[in-house]
Amino acid sequence: MGHYETCRRGIGRPVQIRMSNGAVHRGVIDRVSPGSVFLRPLGGRNYDGYGYGWGWGGFGTGLAIGAIAAIAFLPFFW
Repeated sequence: MGHYETCRRGIGRPVQIRMSNGAVHRGVIDRVSPGSVFLRPLGGRNYDGYGYGWGWGGFGTGLAIGAIAAIAFLPFFW
C-alpha cells in the first residue's frame, strides 16, 4: 500500500510524517488529494491548535505525498 492509500485510510487520525528531507510534521490528517496530504495541528495548543496561520479554511499544512519517507500513526492521547 502506498502513502496515498495509507493517508486516505488515516483521515481523522493523528500522525507523524517524516519527509525525505528529514523534516518531521505532526498533526491530524484532514484531507488527502492525489498529490498532497493536509494536516491540522494537534489540539491543546494555540486555541486548540488553531493559532496564527491556521485560521484560513481549516485545512492546515499541505505536504507533498511524493516527498513522504515514513508515516507513523500516533495514539489519540498523544
